[in-house]
Amino acid sequence: MSLFKARDWWSAALGEGEEFDQGCLCVGDVDNSSTGHDKVVVGSYMGMLRIFSPHANKSSEAGVADAQLLEVQLQNAIIQVEVGKFVSCSELLHLAVLHPRKLSVYSVSGTAGNVEHGDQYQMKLVYEHNLQRTACNMTYGTFGGVTGHHSLCIQSMDGMLMFFEQDSYSFGRFLPGFLLPGPLAFNPRTDSFLTVSSARQLESYKYETLAVATEAESRQDPDLPLKTGGKRLMPDWTFVLGEQALDLCVPSFSHSTSSIFILGERNLYCLRDNGQIRFMKKLEFNPSCFLPYASVTDGTTNLLLGNHTNMLLVYQDVTLKWAAQLSFVPVAVRVANFPELKGAVVSLSTDGHLLCSYMGTDPSFFSTPKVDAREADYEQVDAEMKKLQKFIREATRTQDILPKTDAEEDLSVKTTVSSSIDSPSQALIQDIDGLPVPSVTIQVTVKASCVVQSSKLTIGVQPPLAVTQDQFVLEPMGVGSSTVVAFSAFLNGRYPPADLTGDITVSYSSPTELNPKGVPRVLQSRFSLPLALVCVPSSPAKTTNFKITVDTNQPPVDLSSIFREFSAKSEDKDGNSLAFQFLSGAKVTVLASKTSQRYRIQSDSFEDMWLVVKELVHRFDQHFSKMGIKDFKKSFSGPLPLQEYFLSVDHHFQLRVSAQQYQDLLSERAVQFRAIQRRLLTRFKDKTPAPLQNLDTLLDATYSQVMALAEAAEENRALLEEAFVRLRSATHLLVLLLSLWQGLTPDQTAILEATLLPLLQDTPQLGWEESCDAAVSHLLRSCLSRSPKDQATSLAQTGGPVLGLPRDTARLKKHITLLCDRIGKGGRLTLASEANVQVPAQVQNLAAPGGVEPIAEVTGDGEDMELQQEATKYIKKKQPSKKVKKEKKELSREPSEATVKEEGGRGEEPVKEVKKEKKESSKEKKESKKDSSKEAKEPKEEAKKESKKESSSSKEKKEKKEKDKEKEGKETSKESGDKKVSRKSSVKVKEKKKEPEAAEG
Repeated sequence: MSLFKARDWWSAALGEGEEFDQGCLCVGDVDNSSTGHDKVVVGSYMGMLRIFSPHANKSSEAGVADAQLLEVQLQNAIIQVEVGKFVSCSELLHLAVLHPRKLSVYSVSGTAGNVEHGDQYQMKLVYEHNLQRTACNMTYGTFGGVTGHHSLCIQSMDGMLMFFEQDSYSFGRFLPGFLLPGPLAFNPRTDSFLTVSSARQLESYKYETLAVATEAESRQDPDLPLKTGGKRLMPDWTFVLGEQALDLCVPSFSHSTSSIFILGERNLYCLRDNGQIRFMKKLEFNPSCFLPYASVTDGTTNLLLGNHTNMLLVYQDVTLKWAAQLSFVPVAVRVANFPELKGAVVSLSTDGHLLCSYMGTDPSFFSTPKVDAREADYEQVDAEMKKLQKFIREATRTQDILPKTDAEEDLSVKTTVSSSIDSPSQALIQDIDGLPVPSVTIQVTVKASCVVQSSKLTIGVQPPLAVTQDQFVLEPMGVGSSTVVAFSAFLNGRYPPADLTGDITVSYSSPTELNPKGVPRVLQSRFSLPLALVCVPSSPAKTTNFKITVDTNQPPVDLSSIFREFSAKSEDKDGNSLAFQFLSGAKVTVLASKTSQRYRIQSDSFEDMWLVVKELVHRFDQHFSKMGIKDFKKSFSGPLPLQEYFLSVDHHFQLRVSAQQYQDLLSERAVQFRAIQRRLLTRFKDKTPAPLQNLDTLLDATYSQVMALAEAAEENRALLEEAFVRLRSATHLLVLLLSLWQGLTPDQTAILEATLLPLLQDTPQLGWEESCDAAVSHLLRSCLSRSPKDQATSLAQTGGPVLGLPRDTARLKKHITLLCDRIGKGGRLTLASEANVQVPAQVQNLAAPGGVEPIAEVTGDGEDMELQQEATKYIKKKQPSKKVKKEKKELSREPSEATVKEEGGRGEEPVKEVKKEKKESSKEKKESKKDSSKEAKEPKEEAKKESKKESSSSKEKKEKKEKDKEKEGKETSKESGDKKVSRKSSVKVKEKKKEPEAAEG
């Protein structure tokens, strides 16, 4: 508990569900008592008016009732209450109450009773004004220098100032450039009105200027020209605040300086009467209200400032003098004099917490007890440390983003797919190419283990599959109750889907003690549709374009026993062959070898084989698990069908390019269409008719082009959706073949599938090609990188280029090929290696911002550099002699190509591989070295002689004895200087010869 807390002197809770704001609180001797002490007047937006006379230590309900003088329910909401001399020919104080469409002035009087607690207070209406405009706020004062009574000024929501002199309406004026109302105050020293406009500036209008300005009744719109006499209303001076003002106050103390205080959203301003700034205080919090009051020091003003952190701050000009903690956020604060307490701070919250407090401190009587000093039990501390480390390891190993749910769910979902086809079929398309389209019924049972409210069930299937109803609104369920819904699924397109699984999502609300309305929860379930939904049995095909062979370690299985629903209508009775005719037209044949343990799947469509291969592998696992065979293995030995897969990639990419071209053409034709429309409209509006000059013909032709382009774009969109589904099928098939080829674990297969299928659907902003390329590149740089150094370098990088539609698919194809190659060479697909990789010491400084250069992403550069580094390492391992190491140190400044060229005689095979992959990059490197191309025109024969001489000299050096090592060292240093020139020239000559080859490639 803070020492600096507002001391609670008297408090009350006003009503339930009522709202209060800035103008709902005022203090004053509203009943004109003989003592002259202040009363607290509070009005609410619910129309409840209350008057209190607080007493000390009367915070109980009885004390609040005793302190409450009056409580009246008015018909309209109370916006603002003020106490002043509002009745002519009377020096008594009256109460002005502002409603949205009415201003009422009341007199409050009290009658002494004959017994204790018998005083009676009553409120009488003196006069009221019905307003033609909705009021926002008001201010009062001695307008025009008239003393003895107060006049009222009301600001409406549309920017009109309405002036009332007691019970008569004086005039009304519109503020210029008005948009939204701001705080309003009257400065009696200059007889002017202050307000903050929507331009976020303080404006000052003299009463005399307002009186002689244009009548508001004759000028409803301030932007229209003047209709009657009068001057245009202009402010006397303005001051730009740059922020919206929360409140505005002009204190009028006898010994205070002439100041105007403005409370902004982030700053406190103090201005002189002429608009010059005295000081400004930048606030480090969000203020809610403020009040200037008299200071004991001449020339300064004290301020009470409330903020949204429940603090009440006391400032003397810009110096913080005191800070007190409140139990609520104050929206209005006043200073009042009560019989037992002078200068009490009265504060009001938005929900009706009224508090009278004073500044002080609460001494703390808490003393810290003495703790018995005891020695630490190191064994217990060690055991606790091991336990905590175990928890940390488990949390790090799982790396779960969401917390684990409870063992028992509120709802359980059970899905049952019918084993028989519906009769009649529920499909929207009755037949495709003469084949009837079947449908199957799925039954979902939702059982509740607790009270469940507002539950909703949603079904999602992969296109082109569809369901008869995809959303169900379930009735509220009690404990143990269940609900059953049924729907049918069918094929709704002329191509097979990429996945036969569907998702069921149940969203519901589970009520708790703290939230009776219910906490939103989601439950998901998955079901699998039968293969018979998209294909029918047929006769096997003998000649096909695409073939896949799957090997097993068990004897051949009768296919008719595995696919029972298809074997009944199959023509082959031996069970060695089975054909599946897809409803879209493609036929897939499965052949079982009689002698070997192989199965061949063949078809004229590469993508359509996916569902059959997946079903075949799945049913093999089920068949052998039922037989109790645990060592069943399946594999794929043939080459990966990457070229067939790339055909699907290219087809999908071309359709994306066409979609972009259609979009651009549509934009151009739309701009042309609007331009012709504008010209035609101009011609038709012209008073003197002019010839159309064939604009109508051009408009019709442009409209026809727009419609034709829109139809073509819609047709291309449908083709793109079909191509993406086929691409997904081909990708699934490639992932399955990769897992069978290398025996990947389920986790590795999931990583590979997420890499090659990062999107479930294409969008114009983000497509499959760029997403897949980014994911594959990340794997090649992380877990499939050649060395830990490259991996650490890639992990230290941050950011990357923005994904967009690539120019072509060459880069993507190369990366996918490289991915399959590295997996085939034993690369491990894992995400944990990224977090656990050891960063070499020479790479640790690269993690600093700006310390890493991005790895080259130009076609062929990144992989060529890695292969060059591998070839260089291979050659270095073959040359263990000390003198060769000296040559390497001298040649370390040369490019990697020169190193590979120098060692060409001893490591020919790896060098040849590097040369093949360097054809594309040699042209770029040669263009970057145009200035030095003249040196590369030396004869090729000299380069060959020097290279031979170099190899022979190295052999002679190996045969010499240890006595001549010093002399030989000097000779080698001289020879190496000559070799550098010869190697440069030989490399440049070979680059020149490879230039036409690179151009052809």
